[in-house]
Amino acid sequence: MTVTIAEELLLLAYSEEEGRQLIGGIQLDPALGGAILAELAAAGRVELADDKVTVKDPAPLGDEELDAALARMAEDGKARKPAWWVQRLQSGKLRWRLLTRLAESGVLAEERRKVLGIFPTTRWPESDPQVEADVRERVTAVLTGAEPDQRTATLIAIMYAAKLDLKAFPGADRGRVKEIAEGEWAGQAVAKTISAITAAVILTTTTAATVAATS
Repeated sequence: MTVTIAEELLLLAYSEEEGRQLIGGIQLDPALGGAILAELAAAGRVELADDKVTVKDPAPLGDEELDAALARMAEDGKARKPAWWVQRLQSGKLRWRLLTRLAESGVLAEERRKVLGIFPTTRWPESDPQVEADVRERVTAVLTGAEPDQRTATLIAIMYAAKLDLKAFPGADRGRVKEIAEGEWAGQAVAKTISAITAAVILTTTTAATVAATS
């Protein structure tokens, strides 16, 4: 089945059997917003001009989440800093919608339970492990020396920004991850745009963590 980069990221951000998050929402939610924005850039729908993101082509891609984000940006009609859009696109609601979509397609299972019989919680263990297995195979190949394709490199760059890389791939070489995250593995314009988006994810997560620590 076809999944978005944000969904690939989400699969890697949850443990396979227990369905627990490997990183907190402060890191994960901006990463998902960044992944949506990065996929629009990779598809040629948005681009970076004077350090700001603009809509290059408003034509839908055929995915509900990507198209909604693109339409929102086109309606706004202004050139914005990548961090502005990462902040606007990220949310716990986006994470929930993507998790629910993966569950409805049979990739994940939605398990609702109560902690201590009182506090409701939801876990998302895998129902169809093949989808994540395919993603892991691609990422592992690149991390062990294969030339990255644009999609896989984008995913690795977002993982790196969210500090998910070593959580999802404990044996990975951090230097190799950084090399891919900062490399020009796509056309110059696309690479520049995605690099700005990953920097925006880092900025957003750092700011959120600082606010949480001081509040």
